[in-house]
Amino acid sequence: MKQALPEPPAAGPCYLPLSEGDIGRIHEAVLTVLETVGFADAIPSCIEALTGAGAVLAEDGRIRFPRSLVRDTISRAARNITLHGQDPRHDLHLDGNHVHFGTAGVAVNLVDAAQRIWRETRLQDIYDAARLVEGLDNIHFFQRPMVARDIADPLELDFNTLYACVTGTTKHVGTSFTVRENVKPALEMLHMIAGGEEKFRARPFVSSSSCFVVSPMKFAEDACGVMEECVRGGLPILVLSVGQAGITAPADLAGAVVQTVAEVLAGLVYVNALKPGHPAIFAAWPFASDPHTGAMAGGSPQQALLGAACAQMARFYDLPSSTVAGMTDAGLPDSQSGYEKGITDMLAALSGAHLVYEAAGMHGSLLGFCLESLIIDNDMLGHCLQSRVGMAAGDEQLSASLIARTCLGGPGHYLDSGKGQSGSEPGLERWQFREREQNGLSDIVSHAAAEKKRLLAERFPRHITRGMDDRLRARFGDLIRLPRGAMGG
Repeated sequence: MKQALPEPPAAGPCYLPLSEGDIGRIHEAVLTVLETVGFADAIPSCIEALTGAGAVLAEDGRIRFPRSLVRDTISRAARNITLHGQDPRHDLHLDGNHVHFGTAGVAVNLVDAAQRIWRETRLQDIYDAARLVEGLDNIHFFQRPMVARDIADPLELDFNTLYACVTGTTKHVGTSFTVRENVKPALEMLHMIAGGEEKFRARPFVSSSSCFVVSPMKFAEDACGVMEECVRGGLPILVLSVGQAGITAPADLAGAVVQTVAEVLAGLVYVNALKPGHPAIFAAWPFASDPHTGAMAGGSPQQALLGAACAQMARFYDLPSSTVAGMTDAGLPDSQSGYEKGITDMLAALSGAHLVYEAAGMHGSLLGFCLESLIIDNDMLGHCLQSRVGMAAGDEQLSASLIARTCLGGPGHYLDSGKGQSGSEPGLERWQFREREQNGLSDIVSHAAAEKKRLLAERFPRHITRGMDDRLRARFGDLIRLPRGAMGG
């Protein structure tokens, strides 16, 4: 059994790309942008909520946010949020220096690492990813990382994506919806699983990623409707902005941070106007661009800088926060994938963000997702978490008396001291060459492929009983598209 990692040191984050002066200037620019530029394309219910809270609908049709409204919202916003799992062991506490890694994304291709090919993603792939994550200790939550390309209807897509996630893992699940109307049947399913609406509201084990904004500085009509419905339904909200530097956000990294933070704070005002104190997570996720092609550069140092800077801003506001990392530009789990994921995930862990999305399995700048990489990346994330904890340096750990005994008349080595190095069990990437050779596995990818095959043949979660699944299938009829045979019978 793996050792539990100790609590992180009180010192907190140590990768801080912004100085205190930078943070102050960014904050001032954010307030100025919200007050003077504001947002276009608000739907009527959004206008009603925001103007009722103190925002201003100007003659040009844009909603503008007085500084006092933004400051007041920040001061009253929910803190110390818990994202629940179906199993309480997987509850995520968004406070202090806790860091949690998880998946996310809208990949449209599955990367088969063993065969070195890409193919379109299917609903079964989402379920398979969820049940792999269920047993991977360093991936703490599961948000659908792929789009089920074998489902065309938006209602069926939203419903089945959520069904595949919550039946595949007991960890906290993140989801999203295409339109407002798709939220109601999903909530009904969640209430049935939880044992009633009241029980679900007490421990909501699903959150909604609400990308309510079309950058730069416009409301997204359908997404706003979804967010309003999710707030009413009691789902924690990931208040999300995903502008891309040089395309839908300023090319200068600081400018991209200003716009993204402004967009997220506008969303925070929106959520709190709908329901004061509703659990909302600061999700400023600006993406970097390749200057030569304009394509997203998910594995770049610029991406790491953007994510860490936004995490700093969230800590400045003392808000529960998330960032993104691990989004390698490599198409396969190779050396490029390893160094891009390892560096960006490590820096995200050191930045102080409570949640790191897209941290495992992603390839091709979010276009591809790989099940073998889930297994490899789980061990890499364990390395990040272990490294982040630091080391104890009390009297016992300093070992002065042990050094004296060993060197002054002792054996001259520490092999018999009874103390091995602290830490968790070796992961895949830490296997020495001889161990792989003895097991007939030439490299880490072949080992991960064999482990994936074994786990998918054995691991069929049963936290949702056959009887409950019968009731779900009776209630929702042909809406459920995942065959029972694909779930182990």
